[in-house]
Amino acid sequence: MPMDRIERNYRALLAVSVVLNSQRDMRSLWEAITAEITKVIPWARASVTQYDREVDGFRFYVLATTMAQRVLQRNAIVPRMGSGMGWAYEQKTLHIRPDLKRDQVFPEDKLYVQEGLGRMINLPLLVRDRCLGILNIGSIESGAPDPGDLEFLTQVAMQIAYAIDHVQAYEQIDRLRDQLAKENVYLTEELRLTKNIGSLVGQSLAFQHVLGLAREVAPTPTTVLITGETGTGKELIAQAIHDWSPRHLKPMVRVNCAAFPAGLVESELFGHERGAFTGADRPREGRFELAHGGSLFLDEIGEMPLETQAKLLRVLQDGMIDRLGGTQTVRVDVRVIAATNSDLPAAVKDGKFRADLFYRLNVFPIGLPPLRNRPEDIPLLARHFLQQYCVKLRRSCKDIDQESLERLIRYTWPGNVRELENVIERAMILSHDPVLRIDEQVLGSQDSSFTAAPPAGLKDFEQRHILQTLTLTHWHIEGPDGAAARLGIPPSTLRSRMKQFGMTRPPAR
Repeated sequence: MPMDRIERNYRALLAVSVVLNSQRDMRSLWEAITAEITKVIPWARASVTQYDREVDGFRFYVLATTMAQRVLQRNAIVPRMGSGMGWAYEQKTLHIRPDLKRDQVFPEDKLYVQEGLGRMINLPLLVRDRCLGILNIGSIESGAPDPGDLEFLTQVAMQIAYAIDHVQAYEQIDRLRDQLAKENVYLTEELRLTKNIGSLVGQSLAFQHVLGLAREVAPTPTTVLITGETGTGKELIAQAIHDWSPRHLKPMVRVNCAAFPAGLVESELFGHERGAFTGADRPREGRFELAHGGSLFLDEIGEMPLETQAKLLRVLQDGMIDRLGGTQTVRVDVRVIAATNSDLPAAVKDGKFRADLFYRLNVFPIGLPPLRNRPEDIPLLARHFLQQYCVKLRRSCKDIDQESLERLIRYTWPGNVRELENVIERAMILSHDPVLRIDEQVLGSQDSSFTAAPPAGLKDFEQRHILQTLTLTHWHIEGPDGAAARLGIPPSTLRSRMKQFGMTRPPAR
């Protein structure tokens, strides 16, 4: 090759390198490649394709041609299997067909001949040992290409490959930055709006059974349905499942399905595009996209509108969502944890909840016991909240007096753990003594219209009464202050009842 041509090629190569490596987004990069490729490559057709794993083929992103007829257009996809591009991709080396009209090696060669091409060169776009796509150079002339031209094309392909790699890295950084910013805004809002509802405190068998189920299911991707009365700590258990899972480094995003009007639940969950509805002046990611890689907690799932239930079912089945007003499907990787205080099977029978969605959600159910069924946990929880509000209210209260503890244990707690926390906070506001006293007035100031569910029968009432008495006597059965004396039955009868109900003393703390 003459020296002046070599010099011209390398000057052109330097210009290509400068232009391509100054790009920061893929759209401008494709435009730059198109402009530069027509300047430095004197062939009839030049294109850049990228490998797409979802279709297992190559998509055209750059197409520069002087041919009157175009058969392979920008929207075409060339399959990896059996194609020249696929061969260059797999072998990571260039492939030359010097005489297309005489020897058509791959299926796409027939299409090139229809365009009037006589020669095709496929060059892999390599970065280290990774192939990003193919640079395809076609000419009208047939015959082996000049070795100097091949060397030049190889250098151009290398510059294109590194430019694509750099832009992909920049775009990935931008995506991560945007995601972190959105997560930060969401988490800041969560911290502002939510209050501390305690931690996983309890030594009763019923509560320890719940924790055991949560620990078992946490490492899996399985959908969980948490049921229980209001205030039993469903969100706490959901957070524990997330924290104990491999997804703990990503956020657990919360959605209260009853907190949004029916028309906005869908937008909140799946997001929307600009103009999707009145007031949608910009695109917005939904909670599913915010939770990508993490967990989504759907509280009060029984309040979700039926039309939204159908879309949720699709996400649970194939992990795909559609933004409102959008045309492209978005794939998400989200672990769903749902919670409800309503009777979902009854809602299914009444046609208010989809049966197929219920069965999808109910893969691993966890039922939380009401506080009145775990009285042995009440002193632990009360002291836990006492410590919290000593800090929050700047009080120096040391403990709760015994009479108040007994009063707390005997109470039925229609509002469960949340009500207990409120009672402790209210009592501490009114008290300035080192020992907290809780009288009937403080305990009974909740809404009188909100009552706990009565025991299902005499057996349940007896079981609850025995458990409360054992808790009050610190599980002492015999003696003048023992549980048997308080209940007015012989110790042997009490032990028989305890065995019948499966009652065992919780482990000492």
